[in-house]
Amino acid sequence: MKSKKKIVFVINYFYPDFASTGQLMTELCMSLQQEFNITVIAAQPGYAGEDIKSTKKFEVEQMEKMKIIRIKLPKVDKTSKLSRIKYITSYFIYAQVVLLKERNVDLIYTISQPPIIGGLIGTIGKWFKRSKHVYNIQDFNPEQAAAVSYTNKQIVFKVAKKIDMLNCSYADKVIVVGNDMCKTLHARYANKRLPSHAVINNWTNEEEIVPLNKTNSKIEQFLKGHNLENKFIVMYSGNIGLFYDLENIIKVTENFKDQEEIAFVFIGEGAVKKDMLEFVKRKGISNVYFLPYQSKEFIKYSLNAADVHLVVNQKGIKGVSVPSKIYGVMAAGKPILGVLEQGSEAQMLIEKSNNGLVIEPQDYEGITKAINQFYQMEKGQLKSMGLNGRAYLDKHLKRKISINKYREVLNDVLEG
Repeated sequence: MKSKKKIVFVINYFYPDFASTGQLMTELCMSLQQEFNITVIAAQPGYAGEDIKSTKKFEVEQMEKMKIIRIKLPKVDKTSKLSRIKYITSYFIYAQVVLLKERNVDLIYTISQPPIIGGLIGTIGKWFKRSKHVYNIQDFNPEQAAAVSYTNKQIVFKVAKKIDMLNCSYADKVIVVGNDMCKTLHARYANKRLPSHAVINNWTNEEEIVPLNKTNSKIEQFLKGHNLENKFIVMYSGNIGLFYDLENIIKVTENFKDQEEIAFVFIGEGAVKKDMLEFVKRKGISNVYFLPYQSKEFIKYSLNAADVHLVVNQKGIKGVSVPSKIYGVMAAGKPILGVLEQGSEAQMLIEKSNNGLVIEPQDYEGITKAINQFYQMEKGQLKSMGLNGRAYLDKHLKRKISINKYREVLNDVLEG
């Protein structure tokens, strides 16, 4: 009997973390565990700021057929660069040590989180273990950091880009999650030898997240519990981080402060949430609500509580990152207000599926007009627009399609 090939996934976030990449990678590993011998190296759950109860630096556990090695890392303050650096450095050192101790590794799978470091772990691991390496780029860095001027030291960006280009070149396969990101990979190398690569979009579990009416008992309970009954809800659900311009988009809510029938609901945590809270408090806006991350089991209800969902990216992010929240919103059959650049992956999905409106980033007047346009739509038109997204997802973006593409890539690399 042919023995299973061993794949080590070094992916930072993994179940039960709230991070979207953690949920995606958990589903991927669970889908592949029958065919491969899978080991996962991940941090102790802490994406939403949870307290880590474990006192051990490393813990090994079994999840179905998979071995999970958890690393205890320092708690990160996402508003502090120093705290982020400490976290990333610790992750790099400990994850690399754990990986190098693993035996009989046939393939190392890493993602671009933390930035640059995620890929570098695979580059070093491949050299020492004489294994294959698949590098999954969820976000291009330093391009993403440069788009929001994370630092004014250009030398940092130049060095980081050189390192990540090395990661890509040395990988046996680079996977990007959008066609616009494929163009960025091409631009990186210009006339040089382009790394072997594939485009595989992210997904959601379309069997779990389905369109539901607000009369659903769980949704009614959610609305009542947060004083959102009979409101027209504009929702953002996900990371409230540095790359979405939410610290400026929140200012649009001041235009609706006297329209109590419209509610803005932000679900999640992140680096700019504090600034958003302070703005709302300073301006005395009472129809903006901030809620913590919802459990994976409850997301299907919280997503369906909205009338319109915000899917946003900062200017300059086109070709750098794809907001994976779009797949969950499409699965729930809800209309989308996209604040996205023309030609970006998410913008093209909204256009192809006809399930929303798209405004250019930093066009705050346009965002205000779009919200009013949604609010004035007939309920039937609003519902049809949302269901267009679900129909498109069922035809082109099912989880099974993406996971099968991953399966093919991994088998091709291992047999290559």
